[in-house]
Amino acid sequence: MNPKITRFIAENNPATPCLVVDVDEVENRYRAIGRALPQARVYYAVKANPAMPILTRLVGLGSCFDAASWEEISLCLEAGAQPDAISFGNTVKKVSAIQAAYAAGVRMFVFDCREELEKLARHAPGSRVYCRLLVDNYGAEWPLSRKFGTTVEAARDLMLEARDMGLDPYGLSFHVGSQQLSAEAYEVAIARVASLFTDLSAAGLDLRMVNLGGGFPIRYREDVPEIDHFADAIVHAMTEHFGNAQPEMLVEPGRFVVGAAGVVHTEVVLVSARGRQDGPRWVYLDIGRFGGLAETENESIRYAIRTGRDHAPSGPVALAGPTCDGADILYEKTHYELPLDLEAGETIDLMGTGAYVSTYCSTRFNGFAPLGEHYI
Repeated sequence: MNPKITRFIAENNPATPCLVVDVDEVENRYRAIGRALPQARVYYAVKANPAMPILTRLVGLGSCFDAASWEEISLCLEAGAQPDAISFGNTVKKVSAIQAAYAAGVRMFVFDCREELEKLARHAPGSRVYCRLLVDNYGAEWPLSRKFGTTVEAARDLMLEARDMGLDPYGLSFHVGSQQLSAEAYEVAIARVASLFTDLSAAGLDLRMVNLGGGFPIRYREDVPEIDHFADAIVHAMTEHFGNAQPEMLVEPGRFVVGAAGVVHTEVVLVSARGRQDGPRWVYLDIGRFGGLAETENESIRYAIRTGRDHAPSGPVALAGPTCDGADILYEKTHYELPLDLEAGETIDLMGTGAYVSTYCSTRFNGFAPLGEHYI
């Protein structure tokens, strides 16, 4: 548990549910990935947590930004980021969003289909564009492969068309999935990108960039490989497949930068065995899937939990949120244990919740107020 966050909660007793983020720890994590991959430019994935204290700190550290919407671009600009430090990294963009970004000076856009490429050629003429490839997300606890990316064959044709449309075919990108536990996923994806890179260069394109996306994991309940492990695999693969003619390298960490810096402080609303003798107790919290814990869908992201009596006798529990929706169950299959004498009114902490919690929070479903946020 982060001592700074522990002290803040103890001294301020903030209303629950709330997210508390240590912005100094965000800086530490940003610096860690910079040390591990000094060859790469870091484009912070704004969607992980777009809070202004985080963005302004990262602007001051020289970070670039991966934005998923015009609204996120606007936040980055408000925080002091320069337009040329922003990539519009969503393959699905409204025309109005492209126009607004272009008018603001943004000149780097992603695409993965001809229809999106045509929008960029029309509304962001002359911009640098990069094509997102479809790669295997095996090993990721939060896969992203079904909705985004195109095949190598299609990408080749699209990049050639980008040149013919007056755009600047800047490079290629991929994403191996969020909370990716296997460094091999990056190695396989780099090999695929390098093959296409060589093919397109032979066809006369001046490709200069490979975007490795994000996916770097953090520890929840179990240990994960350190960032240096992934960095070593990436550098080895880039050297093996590109030799001395390595392109610019971009990475888009989100969870890695902010996830471990945050804690959700939540109140126990109800503890009950629900009349069953052989099942676990059900523990209902004042935050659930609709209050920001959307990544518990399919029990994919399994947060570590801290109580004030972690060394007391404990027993198995199922965990759920406070709403009247039957889907608002956090963990029922994953084994969790909490103190046997846990009671309503006590507070517990969900660790590693700095990423993808505040932004997943719904707007007053069942009338519950949005998650409180504290940046310290």
